[in-house]
Amino acid sequence: MKIFDAHSDIWTDVTVQRLRGGGDVLNRRHMDRLGKGGVEGSIFVIWVDPPFDADPMARTRDIMDAIRAEMDESGAVTVVHSFDEMMAAREAGKFYVFIGIEGVAAIGEDLDLIDWYYDFGCRHAGLTWNEQNALATGVKGDPDRGLTAAGRAAVKKIQDKHMLLDMSHINEKSFWDVVKIASAPIAATHSNCRALCDVPRNLTDDQLRAIRDLGGVVGINSFRQFVDADPAKQNLDHIIRHAAHMIDVMGIDHVSCGFDFFEFLEEEAMSSMTSDPPAITGLEDCSKIPDLIQRLKGLGLNQEELEKIAYRNFHDLIRRTIG
Repeated sequence: MKIFDAHSDIWTDVTVQRLRGGGDVLNRRHMDRLGKGGVEGSIFVIWVDPPFDADPMARTRDIMDAIRAEMDESGAVTVVHSFDEMMAAREAGKFYVFIGIEGVAAIGEDLDLIDWYYDFGCRHAGLTWNEQNALATGVKGDPDRGLTAAGRAAVKKIQDKHMLLDMSHINEKSFWDVVKIASAPIAATHSNCRALCDVPRNLTDDQLRAIRDLGGVVGINSFRQFVDADPAKQNLDHIIRHAAHMIDVMGIDHVSCGFDFFEFLEEEAMSSMTSDPPAITGLEDCSKIPDLIQRLKGLGLNQEELEKIAYRNFHDLIRRTIG
């Protein structure tokens, strides 16, 4: 079965490798594994990885330079900007990528730089990674601080430009501030259920329902610390519990995949998040996604429902938001 993975940090690896003098990074390090997993397309995000978050604009420019150089050289993927471009690439058998932004700390309060991201090709944006910035507050920021005035204006501009707004890293107050003013469907591209694993990066049932009510989608996340607090339960059986809970709370039309695989990252970036292997046992990297699909069948899902989780729900969201 074909998979659309709504969140990948592969551009970070492309940047690290190219800054070291390596080339054709996608073909050398990623495409074989993606193919084994049935992944046909993804959102690859511009993420300012620690310790480079001390100067997010400089790192953002490095990442953009690396993307340009990789695209000029490799031909491994096709960058797309719309639903129609995505479907054309899909029909041609090409791996398609939307460029996303995982946190816009680089722009400060200069909302004209949203246009700069858009002109580069970005069609997806999250206001924060985990940090607190000039626009909003991430899950590691002040829990009593939400969107700023500039952040509210940024939400409007992002949605007016038909970019998909991602809620995965913002704190609860920022989340509800967005929900109050959102004019289009939103996504949490890589989040799980707080009812099953009580960490700030996961979503409460009320948050899941709010995303549903706005016509949005949530992508299940393979990162072990978001699946269960007990290391013995950080496995396929328990990520399936998150999928089942989302289906119960939101309905099948609002659940999809955003695995957040990053086992390929260098130690410096990975150590900012975990000292353990990042993904759960049984879903260690994207080549194991077919095993997850087999487990989802155990929920009694039919072929159409499996396809909705695998790719159709995010495809439909892209059609309704990015256009």
